[in-house]
Amino acid sequence: MKKLYVLPFLLFFMHTFAQNEEAQRKSMMKSESSQYSKMLNYNVNPNTLNYDLKYQRLELSLDPAQYYVSGTVTNHFIPNATMSSIYFDLSHLLTVSEVKYHGTNLSFTQLSTKELKIDFITPIAAATLDSLSIKYAGVPDSSGSAGDAFTISTQGGTPVLYTLSEPYGAQEWFPTKQSMNDKIEKVDIKITSPAQYNVASNGKLLSETALPNNKKLTFWQTNYPIPAYLIALGITNYTKFNDTMGTPPFPFVNYVYPSTANNSSTMATINWTKDIINVYEQYFGAYPYRNEKYGHMQFGWGGGMEHATMSSMGGFGKGIIAHELAHQWFGDKVTCGAWNDIWLSEGFATFGEHLANEKLIMSNSEFMNYLSSEMNYITSSSGGSVYVSDSNLGNINAIFDSRLSYSKGGYVLRMMKWILGEEAFYQAIKDYHNRPNLAYNYVVTNDLKNSILQSTGKDLTEFFNDWIYGQGYPTYKIKWNQTADKVIRFNVEQTQSHSSVNFFELPLPIKVTGTGGETAFLVLDNTTNNQNFSNALNFNVASVQFNYEKQIVTRNSTVINDTGILGVDDITKNELRIYPNPVKNELYVSGTTKDQPYQIISIEGRLVKSGVLASKQSLQLNDLPKGVYILKIEDRNLKFIKE
Repeated sequence: MKKLYVLPFLLFFMHTFAQNEEAQRKSMMKSESSQYSKMLNYNVNPNTLNYDLKYQRLELSLDPAQYYVSGTVTNHFIPNATMSSIYFDLSHLLTVSEVKYHGTNLSFTQLSTKELKIDFITPIAAATLDSLSIKYAGVPDSSGSAGDAFTISTQGGTPVLYTLSEPYGAQEWFPTKQSMNDKIEKVDIKITSPAQYNVASNGKLLSETALPNNKKLTFWQTNYPIPAYLIALGITNYTKFNDTMGTPPFPFVNYVYPSTANNSSTMATINWTKDIINVYEQYFGAYPYRNEKYGHMQFGWGGGMEHATMSSMGGFGKGIIAHELAHQWFGDKVTCGAWNDIWLSEGFATFGEHLANEKLIMSNSEFMNYLSSEMNYITSSSGGSVYVSDSNLGNINAIFDSRLSYSKGGYVLRMMKWILGEEAFYQAIKDYHNRPNLAYNYVVTNDLKNSILQSTGKDLTEFFNDWIYGQGYPTYKIKWNQTADKVIRFNVEQTQSHSSVNFFELPLPIKVTGTGGETAFLVLDNTTNNQNFSNALNFNVASVQFNYEKQIVTRNSTVINDTGILGVDDITKNELRIYPNPVKNELYVSGTTKDQPYQIISIEGRLVKSGVLASKQSLQLNDLPKGVYILKIEDRNLKFIKE
């Protein structure tokens, strides 16, 4: 999912053939180009580059009936160089009361840029693990600039508190490091709350301890590297369900509102997660957080958010369940290292929806209709790139563009599958998120491209230039004809919807169907415009279908049976040929240089037509019954089919 402070899911279409299916897309929020001026290109705060944040312990007091946060966050870090001060990202609306360093109070300054600057008494050495604790409290920002980073609401008349920090909202409720270059290796989340509420969060639930004054301490811990924006919690009178799924099994944990727990249909859909996890483990590889859990915590936002090990869910359609689960591999395990590359998260999660629809949810015809609707949406505008330009990083709608980052990003992966072949593609993406330098780390588009090259030997540079960095889509005019020797010939013309791409070099999928029901699947390696192809067949062609399984993105493409595609490159002068074959009304004869007598003989050997064929003249066969015939001309017997 995505947002600059919140990202609702855009419900941009619903498939009428999928019962109660929420085919939701995430939409964006409001834009605030100056809010994060501290961030270099909205990806990195330079002030936090001098240390590696290794561990955070959040010890917070929270009540879902009160819009307020208080507590202490302990931070373990390793300086990259000798440092005399350290910065954390933290809203200036939250008041820091104390910074403790080895029992000593340190001086600090809160900046309007949502930074906390802490000064050490003496410089501390590089490459040595150190720690400090920050005590703070306050009312988090509730303005549009903070979005849903920290929200209280009600459900069923009961208070509920939830967080949603993507991309920069973590600083609105705890001090941390938000730059897209440093995952936190371990996080303890200790929440003191009124005893009647349950607290959901990342990782494993280690304990729930009763405290005086009707309070409860809930302790969650995650030991997988995690970016700050994926740390989350929800607090209300959740009904808890503990189960297992996968092979071998691991915990499947759901925290849902009581009204949801009492809805058998919704609970059955939640339970469907057990089916899609099996599909994903087959095609994507082992679930990345197997030592902890996967599950859902319900919240009051309109869509879903892929918080590591426990997605926050506003609803429970199969589409959104599939989307957020796919993020655990793509977005959580491997996380985009710059918001320019958000398609590596949202495009992969959308492709996860493709996979769920194809394997579990839809019939083949429904899936083809789904792909058609996606393609129509992608090509509803002639421009726009999957990769987010630096100039658009202040525009949340551009970063989380449902047409480009989500739908086109997902379809680009389907196109890669077509190019590489299904087996090679799925192995390549398993390799991608498992490479030691990429697993549980930050990645950019080039990392994916280079990993695919390493896995398959296929250099997709041109493809990435066209489909990730370039804009638009191709439109094809494909002309075909079959000659008497059963060779089928094609001419392919391409136009582009946007000037950023001179030509989309793609293998084109062609399905040929014969008059007797025969089929042939051809691939035209289209590398230049107005390109000709020929393929030998052993049957007579009845029809040609382009993009028969919606393998590539295109719009308004046409396929035409056209005798005019045959030129001197295809037919040697004086070589006698007939076309089209099968023929409806008019049979062309090429290679004759003078008038020639001819006869047409039925397959039973009966003479049905004769005469003299003039050079550059065709034979009119309107009055000929359907059937198989022989044209006898120039001592040649040329077989053809009359349709």
